[in-house]
Amino acid sequence: QVQLVESGGGSVQVGGSLRLSCVFSEYSSTMAWFRQAPGKAREAVADIYNAGDVIDYAYTVKGRFTISQDNYKKTVYLQMNSLRPDDTAIYYCAAYNGWVTQDRRGEASAYTYWGQGTQVTVSS
Repeated sequence: QVQLVESGGGSVQVGGSLRLSCVFSEYSSTMAWFRQAPGKAREAVADIYNAGDVIDYAYTVKGRFTISQDNYKKTVYLQMNSLRPDDTAIYYCAAYNGWVTQDRRGEASAYTYWGQGTQVTVSS
């Protein structure tokens, strides 16, 4: 059973930055960040395979967010810059120990393990 613990959320103003962290108990080859805003479906933000061999971003965050992984620290990061009000959501870390095909990497059902989430609020 892989345990994931997110941290780093908070409240920032438009244009600000936050760095989310997800500490994992065991290595999983595919990890991702999802987010869920009130009244909306959970959506993929970014994913990373094999600590950086393959990285994908949702088009809404490309160029603003960066996902990275440090296996020594057992942590996956999500650096979020130029934050906007529509980035407001609960952000979740997810993991699957294996290869997820690109067409499924943005689907929540492809991931086995989930963290409890961390709230990000961006105000104007």
